[in-house]
Formats: sequence, C-alpha cells, structure tokens
Amino acid sequence: MADNPDSTLRYMTVRQLARYLQINEKKVYALASSGVLPGTKATGKWLFPRELVDRWMRETSHGGALTDRLILSGGEDLLLQRAVLACSSALGAHALICYAPTDTRLGLSLLDRGRVDASMLHWGPADESGKRHPALLRHYASAREWVLVHLFRRRHGLLLNPELPAAESVAEIFARDYRWAMRGEGSGAQRFLLDVAARSRADLERTRGATIAASEREAAMLLRTGAADVAPGSGAVASEFGLHFVPTGWEDLDLAVSRGNYFRDLLQRLLQTLRESQNAAWAGELGGYDLSRVGELLWRHH
Repeated sequence: MADNPDSTLRYMTVRQLARYLQINEKKVYALASSGVLPGTKATGKWLFPRELVDRWMRETSHGGALTDRLILSGGEDLLLQRAVLACSSALGAHALICYAPTDTRLGLSLLDRGRVDASMLHWGPADESGKRHPALLRHYASAREWVLVHLFRRRHGLLLNPELPAAESVAEIFARDYRWAMRGEGSGAQRFLLDVAARSRADLERTRGATIAASEREAAMLLRTGAADVAPGSGAVASEFGLHFVPTGWEDLDLAVSRGNYFRDLLQRLLQTLRESQNAAWAGELGGYDLSRVGELLWRHH
C-alpha cells in the first residue's frame, strides 16, 4: 500500500508518518508546526526524514540513547556559561549539560568528528555573520547535517589594564606602545581583532611583547595582573574583571548543531533558559548583550 511507510522510504508524508506513529494526522500537523517533530516544508508540504524521526523517537523514549547528556563546545561566553549552569542545576541528577569552551574553529572540528553535540561560533562583525558563519561551516564535512541557531548578539571590543590611562578610541590604543595578549588563530576574538585592525589601518605585527591567551578569561587575567596591557574581548568580561573597555562593534554568537540534536529536549531546554527573565537579568548585569532573537533558526545546508 502506497501510504504504508516501508524501510526504504527516506521521507514520509503527513499521512505516512501518522500511520507510522499510529496517531491521527491532526496530531502530526500540530507536532510539526510546534517544532517538536523534525520535518520540512521546503516542497510546499510537510515531509519528515525517516532517520530523524526514528532518532527523535529513541531520544524521547524513557532511557533512550543519549537523552541524558548534552555537550557543547566552541567559543567562550559568560552568559552562555551561566545559562548552562542554571539549566544543569534545574535538571539535577537526571541529566548533564556540559559546556567546554575551546575556540570557534576547534569547537567546529570537535562537532565535525562527533565529539560534541553542538558548538558555539562567532566570526567577525554582526553585520557580516549572515555570510561568514555559513561559509565557515562549509569547511567541515559534516556540515550538510548541521543547522545554525542564533543565540544572542554581544558587544565586542578591546580590554585595557585598569591601571593604564583610559582610551577614547581604538586608534588611540593601537598608537600606544602596549603589550598585547592575543588569542589563537582559530578564535573568534582574534578574527574580530584582525577586522578592527584592518579598518584602523593598524599593523598587528608591530605589537610589542604579544602573548597568546588560551581563553578570554585568561586574557583578562593577564591584564588584571599586569602581565599584559590590552587584549581583544567582550564587554561582559571587561565588566567581570573590572577592566577598561573600548567597544569596537557587535558580534553574533550562533550555535552549530546537527539536525537530529536540534530537536533534542535538552537543547530546547537550554534555548528556553536563554529566553527566560533570569537570563535577561544576568545579561543586564554583565552588559553588552542583545537577546531579541534567541533560538532563531538561521541556516541549514542545501
């Protein structure tokens, strides 16, 4: 029978899926419209990838595979870390959400190899992220199975040792003979710094005594202890460490995740935590965040 989904079907219609799940078609439409069921309307009608439906069934069943853990990596952010901790605390011993910041490129490599479930990325000014982020993802073989989800927008700039005179502009900082704490080549902070330097016509090769910091917090600590004078970073870290901050613009922080993992309950819980009022309050305390588009689906490979 044509509507009886057999094992060779890669995509199922609403009617086929209703028979497969043994529910009525109205329920299928409701689950699909609410984003619970993994499906697409790219053809003008709902189609459901059988592989993702099967995975969704396993992961929403009690004791299903990997329903109890979610591992995130990629770029570092204080607000995301707070949200992960809040979500983890609410779940208690029932599940684990872990956030292990690396840098943008390493996080994507880990995602590409299946070592993590999602990876946060930021790669330059916000007004260019719509092109830069998908272009960056296409360097990875598994990207055809990924989607890109917007988390929030963050103010980026230069962090300055608080014992030094405050600076009014980026050009002023570049003109001074400061010791820099740089980030690695795979870091979104370093990518942003290169853009800022290019706009300011500054030569980063001439920076004195540059050291490489493994994380944004390490860079901030180098400034706070007097081991360095200036570093790229976010307004939130400047606030946390009591540093001078010269803003250079906004950047988008997005999450790359496989299509199957996007529908997992733990990831949706994390996105919901980011939308909640408590998270907005944290963002206000840290400063320099725009949470107006949390969870917006931005891109998927075609």
